[in-house]
Amino acid sequence: MEEVSNIYSLQLGWQEVIMVSFIALLLTLLGVLLSLYHRVLNIRNTTYGGPDLRIKRHIEQLSSEQLDTLLQYKKYRIAKRKVSSVSKKAVMSVVALSACLPLFAQETTATDIDWGNAGIVITIILILIPVLCGLVLMVVKIRRTLSRYQHRQNDAMANELAQYLGGLSDPEVLDNLEERKAALEYGLTHTELAGNIQVHDRRGLIASARSDVNLPIAALKKRAVRRPNIDSRLAKLVLWYIGTAAFWLLFGTSVGQYLGIKFVAPDVDQMSWLSFGRLRPVHTNAVFWGWASLGMLGLGHYIVPRVSNVPLASLRYGWYSLILINATVLVGTISLMAGINNGGGEYREYIWPIMLPFAVALALTLVNFLKTIARRKTAEIYISNWYMVSAIIFTIVIALVAYLPFWQNGLGEIIAQGYYMHQGVGMWFMLFTLGVVYYFLPQQLNKPIYSYSLGILAFWTQILFYTLIGTHHFIFSAIPWWLQTVAIVGSAGMAIPVIAGTTNFLLTFRGAWYKVKDSYTLPFFLAGVIFYFTGSMQGTAEAFRYTNLVWHFTDFTVAHSHLTMYGIISFLLWGSIYAVVPRLTGQEPPQLTVGAHFWFALIGLLFYTVPLMYGSTLKGLLWMEGKPFIDSVVLMAPYWLWRAIGGSLMWLSHLLFAYNLYKMFRTGPRSNIVEAALAKLTNDTAPTAETR
Repeated sequence: MEEVSNIYSLQLGWQEVIMVSFIALLLTLLGVLLSLYHRVLNIRNTTYGGPDLRIKRHIEQLSSEQLDTLLQYKKYRIAKRKVSSVSKKAVMSVVALSACLPLFAQETTATDIDWGNAGIVITIILILIPVLCGLVLMVVKIRRTLSRYQHRQNDAMANELAQYLGGLSDPEVLDNLEERKAALEYGLTHTELAGNIQVHDRRGLIASARSDVNLPIAALKKRAVRRPNIDSRLAKLVLWYIGTAAFWLLFGTSVGQYLGIKFVAPDVDQMSWLSFGRLRPVHTNAVFWGWASLGMLGLGHYIVPRVSNVPLASLRYGWYSLILINATVLVGTISLMAGINNGGGEYREYIWPIMLPFAVALALTLVNFLKTIARRKTAEIYISNWYMVSAIIFTIVIALVAYLPFWQNGLGEIIAQGYYMHQGVGMWFMLFTLGVVYYFLPQQLNKPIYSYSLGILAFWTQILFYTLIGTHHFIFSAIPWWLQTVAIVGSAGMAIPVIAGTTNFLLTFRGAWYKVKDSYTLPFFLAGVIFYFTGSMQGTAEAFRYTNLVWHFTDFTVAHSHLTMYGIISFLLWGSIYAVVPRLTGQEPPQLTVGAHFWFALIGLLFYTVPLMYGSTLKGLLWMEGKPFIDSVVLMAPYWLWRAIGGSLMWLSHLLFAYNLYKMFRTGPRSNIVEAALAKLTNDTAPTAETR
């Protein structure tokens, strides 16, 4: 027994703690230096070269629209003045900022100092706190200074470029610009090699023609097209939903990451607020109601008006729902950590006064969506609206069943718990997310959904079978045997909507598989569809009596829940978010970090689930053989380590996702010098309607 306990003990002396603190400080300094170096490098690249070289570089970057603006301005000026003027090129001095502060460290002998003394440790910590605060303030100050300097440099270069462009009067130069504009606007007719004769590719040999002249680290992906006709107020609402959802994803999975560490080192803390029993529901409820729910509703507020071809009925209702859901998760998190909960109800640990604002938010959203759909300008109701509106209706019913007290006693409470727990996953998260996919997957593939009929078949069969399967979590319990059998039959029937939906999505890819390699959104959708099939069919397999006997109460259920809620819901939400945010903000995410997000999340999920499923199978068989419980704990030790490793990769992918969102949301001082120069050139001298 002593040997077993040592496996899970975390024993660090004060010396190790101090060493780790200093290592963390050094890593922080390294990150700060890299960030400042990156900012200075950007400034250097912007101001590199003399005036002629900078002007030439900016002129080469002129787009067709910018050339058109310049030519219209020049033609107006030439027609008005009929005189030539020679431009005076302004010479701007390049300011070089380089400072090097040498750091000297004196070696001291401290053989007589007791570094493990509590007073010394506290003193060191108290010294480190203001040092770190000062470091943070210094970095913020330096970054602001560099940003202001870069803004001044950009403004000066814009003036320089505007003076040069304003002085252009040589007809030959203008003719060159006209030729350049025509070259930029030139496009192939795609009949150069074949003429106008229709191509008959009977053997399907021609797929794509592309010649890459370089070897990039990550393949270039197709950019999103911004939708300028989207209401800016609606775009702001959708972005707030997505931004707060990303916050709760980071918070909830950070708690989950800490819980994963506790499996390897359960004595890492001794605080009641940080105990496993309190943090586990904090993790699940934060990612359920904070991340997934807010993400889905934000996308729903974008989709419903688009497919209905009318504005959203009430933006105010959307903001009310956003505030109420965030308040629910915030207050619920604090109450769970304080030990205030709803007893043993899994996924309904929030007490009813806390969950009530969430229900009100759903009711407001339902009214908002129904009013929008009722005003639609299309004859039919698109399938996405079917799924999303039904999901909200079912969730309101589910919440009422779970929280009304009329049947909350004995076996009635157990049956209500099974109904609530599974319907929350299948009729809220799954149903709503499928509605989101029915919009964004065809949009990203630029082709209609393969079969509307398959979508309707999947819709009604999911409603029929999924509402019956809640009690398959209580096989061999005191619940009536016939009710257990009904749950098993319903679980087997779930093969129909799963196969229908998966077939519909995969056949939508047919003829467009080549687009996957050129898109940073489609891999998320493809992975989500694959997990939709495998995870859902795994749930069907778990429902049978023998498999339930082996896997129930083991970590197999944990692996399965992550395979579905993470592999299906999160991947599909990520693909949809990466599809919609650039259309709202006009800012693309860094494609390298999007790829890193995808692979870290995918590999981390596999590292998390596969070892847990394998180890849990051995664990269940061990229990069936009547072995002592502690043997199964020792057995699971390496698989819990893999769980922590996979969870760490998944958590790292969420940091990358947050960074990508920041890059897409950011609309700061990243000014375009060419646009600024043209604006300076045309603002004061733009021709009016009368002068034309």
